Amino acid sequence: MSTINKDRVAWLQGPSAKCEPVPPASDFPFRLVLLGAPGVGKGTQAELLTARLGACHLSTGDVFRAAGKTPECEQSPAMKEALGYMHRGELVPDSTVWEMVRERSGCLRCAGGFILDGFPRTLGQAESLRRLMQEEGLSLTAVVNYDLPAPEIVARLSGRRTCEKCKAVYHVTERPPKCAGKCDRCDGKLFQREDDRPESIKVRLEAYEKSTAPLISFYEKLGLLLPIAALGTPEEILERTEPALELCRTRRWAQLRWAAVENHSS
Repeated sequence: MSTINKDRVAWLQGPSAKCEPVPPASDFPFRLVLLGAPGVGKGTQAELLTARLGACHLSTGDVFRAAGKTPECEQSPAMKEALGYMHRGELVPDSTVWEMVRERSGCLRCAGGFILDGFPRTLGQAESLRRLMQEEGLSLTAVVNYDLPAPEIVARLSGRRTCEKCKAVYHVTERPPKCAGKCDRCDGKLFQREDDRPESIKVRLEAYEKSTAPLISFYEKLGLLLPIAALGTPEEILERTEPALELCRTRRWAQLRWAAVENHSS
């Protein structure tokens, strides 16, 4: 498995930027979408899978954060529009999110593959992604759905504590600080974020069920859904995911080979 460090500059800054180093080409790279409710650990798994599989971690959250640090003269129209919504405290609409992904379509063609984290979030976005990949002659390897019971999610998120200075994250039972209420790194005071309170978590889960959970049915009908139990440590979840992904890639490779043979014979 690859351990190449990628700067993802083309994803973070837009199509005019070039990544270094260029990922080595693969005959059948991993092209993945990660799904899962808040608190299941998608971001952590994306980073672990990036190191193991050699694919680039394409997080839409990272794009939004990078846009705020990009000089205005270098911002694309989609970036400027997204920042406008964010500065007003409004949700960035599907059309704008999609435009930011579309202008980075070169990252979807990357020879090293990709791991999409945070996109698609709605059926509309999923349909747009499907059409674009068809136009580009690309196919997804799998859509990994990390599943965790709601009580486990509430316990995981409500136990999180964040340092007010360095933003380090702890957990009251799973990863407590050495000194209660103080950060191990900088002695900063630990606090509970508003969106980590049980009542806020329930609202977030309801929003997820309404907008994103229908994607499970969408990708299941396409034969791409790969359910993975998100219980245990990040390493345990990764060890559960890797062999399942290898099996998916083998099956997808066989399907594409068979389709190519049929097309040639016809």
